[in-house]
Amino acid sequence: MKIQTYYNHIRFYTPHHFVYYPILVLFLIASIYFAKTTEDPLIWIFISVIFVFLFALAFMLRQHYALTLQNRIVRLEMRYRYFSLTGKRFEEFEYKLTDDQIFALRFAPDSELIPLVEDVLKNNLSGDSIKKAIVHWKADYHRV
Repeated sequence: MKIQTYYNHIRFYTPHHFVYYPILVLFLIASIYFAKTTEDPLIWIFISVIFVFLFALAFMLRQHYALTLQNRIVRLEMRYRYFSLTGKRFEEFEYKLTDDQIFALRFAPDSELIPLVEDVLKNNLSGDSIKKAIVHWKADYHRV
């Protein structure tokens, strides 16, 4: 990977930003044009609706990006909380935990987190079991 600098820190997803959207825009413009200029506009209106649907689908894909980022932030939050409470690195055993387990552990308050982590490592509890074991729920009202 290239070393990141100010000049290359912006990340574009080439197929999405420079292929999919431009082609979709061209097809949408063409289908609208043909819908207005041909004798049988119904088929072209239908095609235009399909292209609008594909635009909507692309925007929904952005939700996937947000969730991926959010999962990364949850991992960082858990690393920070564990280190703050124990002085030890969460990364030393993080690879033994599934995403579901890590995401469930974040709902545990600080007073319950360490014993719960030990229990998860010992008994390989599922995410649902972890959530049920939490006595005082630490709510997350900002999840996407």
